[in-house]
Amino acid sequence: MVAVFLPTVVNGGMKRSIPNEIRNAQGERLDFAYQGGSPDNPTLVVIGHGITAHKDRPMLIELSNVLSRNGIHSLRFSFSGNGASEGKFEEFTPSKEVADLGSVLDALGDWHVGYAGHSLGALVGVLRASEDSRIRFLISVAGMAHSAAFAKREFGEVTPGAGCMWDMPQFPLSRALIDDMNRIGSVVETARKIRVPWFFVYGLADDVVPPQDSKDLFAVASGPKRLVEIPGSDHLFPDAHATTMANAVASWLKELKP
Repeated sequence: MVAVFLPTVVNGGMKRSIPNEIRNAQGERLDFAYQGGSPDNPTLVVIGHGITAHKDRPMLIELSNVLSRNGIHSLRFSFSGNGASEGKFEEFTPSKEVADLGSVLDALGDWHVGYAGHSLGALVGVLRASEDSRIRFLISVAGMAHSAAFAKREFGEVTPGAGCMWDMPQFPLSRALIDDMNRIGSVVETARKIRVPWFFVYGLADDVVPPQDSKDLFAVASGPKRLVEIPGSDHLFPDAHATTMANAVASWLKELKP
C-alpha cells in the first residue's frame, strides 16, 4: 500500500501518511476522503456515516471542514456497499462495518487516531473501541445505542428480503442486517468497557434515533466524557446545526492532549 499526502515530518521526525487505497477483509475498496490539518498536529479523526448514507453527507463534510480550520486532520469513509465503496448494500451489517473500520485503522500510520460515528456508525464505533486500543477517543453524533429497538421501530413492518428501508428501493432491507441488529441488541453494556475520552452530541428534535440512546451511553461511559444537546436540530443536523455540531466537536478535541 503506497502512502501519499502529508509529506511533512512532525513530532520527533516521524512521518504520518495517508494510504492511497483502503480495502476491507473481503478485498472491497473503501471510498474515503482525507482533509488535512496542521502539520504538527498528530490527531486524525476517522469519520463514519449512518444507515443509507455515505461519506459525503453534508453534515460530515462540514465536520471535516471545521476540523481542518481548527488544525485537526480527518478521514471520512463510506462503509462497504455504501456510496462509492465496493460491495453490495444487501451485505452490509453492523458487524461487517466494525470490521471495515478495523481495515481503515490498519491502513493508517503513526497517528493519534479517534473515531467519530453518526447514528449506526456511532454504534459501530462503540463495538470497535471496546476491543481496539488504537481508538484513542470516541465521538458519537446522534449515536445509536439500541439496534434491536431501532430495527423494530423503523423496519418492523417491512419484510426482510422483499421490502426496502423507508420505501426507498435503492436500499433493500436484508435478513442479514435485521438478524445482526437483533443479535447485538444494545451496546450499553459494551460501552462500560470503554475508558477513552468520549464526546456525545445530538439534536433535541431527532426523531430517528432518540436522544435517550445518547443519554444511556453517556450514563455508563467511565472515561472523561461530555454531552452536548443542540436545540431544534434533527438527526441530520441541517444547515447551521451542522456547524454548531462541528464546532462543539472541534472545541472538545482541542482540549484533549495527544
